[in-house]
Amino acid sequence: MSDTRDIRAQALPLDMSGRTVFVAGGGSAGPGWSIGRASCVTYARLGARVCVADRDAASAEETTALIRAEGGQAVTLVGDVAVESDVARLFTKARAAFGPIDALHHNVGIGKTGGPMETGLDDLERIHAVNVGSLLLTTRQVLPEMAERGRGAIVAISSIAGMRYLGYPHLAYGVTKAAVEQFVRLVAHQYAGNGIRANTVVPGLIDTPRIAHTVARMFDAQDLDAARAARARQVPVGRMGSAWDVAHACAFLLSDAAAYVTGTELVVDGGITGKFV
Repeated sequence: MSDTRDIRAQALPLDMSGRTVFVAGGGSAGPGWSIGRASCVTYARLGARVCVADRDAASAEETTALIRAEGGQAVTLVGDVAVESDVARLFTKARAAFGPIDALHHNVGIGKTGGPMETGLDDLERIHAVNVGSLLLTTRQVLPEMAERGRGAIVAISSIAGMRYLGYPHLAYGVTKAAVEQFVRLVAHQYAGNGIRANTVVPGLIDTPRIAHTVARMFDAQDLDAARAARARQVPVGRMGSAWDVAHACAFLLSDAAAYVTGTELVVDGGITGKFV
């Protein structure tokens, strides 16, 4: 007979109080809510202290101001996470502000439209340095202290472009985002015994400020609203995702609610990767 003395499920511990989260890419490519910005605000609302790191000082400071306006704690850190000296400086400032880093959110990605014939070796190296190199540099900063403390969580943002062909050639971006997923899997397995969890969030078609720079031309649309509508029609649930959809998935993975989740990918795509056509 099974032991039924305590059959009540624990309350969902989606609480980040007392945690320090370093977000690489906490600004936004334009006005509005990027994944990085929405994630920073979400973590702060859950009680975390947030280190908002971005190359764009004004954009990072806007995210920090939004958090502080709600009574949260945040610090702005300006630098390039693909540059090793910048990364060391950013983490030194982060620790000076809030102490040891409990969670790392890697939210960095650039790309170039085109297939093999349009992608030079310099393009691939540049995009790899940003999308994968920065993940290596930031992860190297947090792993030793997390291992020493016996706990920590890492989440990296990939893309369904690393899993599927999305209807237009995006070779370097897709290849490097696939590499992000494998990188995180390997870290997760190597450090599982140290109490460190590492997972990837894989967004689908998300409506963020970044798409204003790319989506209209991909759909040959005359205006951005038409492009958004065309993009939404591709998704089984009938809409693009929001930055908040992705931010909430990241918060789950960085919280104790996901204490038994590591080395995997959480796809947030409205069902699009399950489509045949």
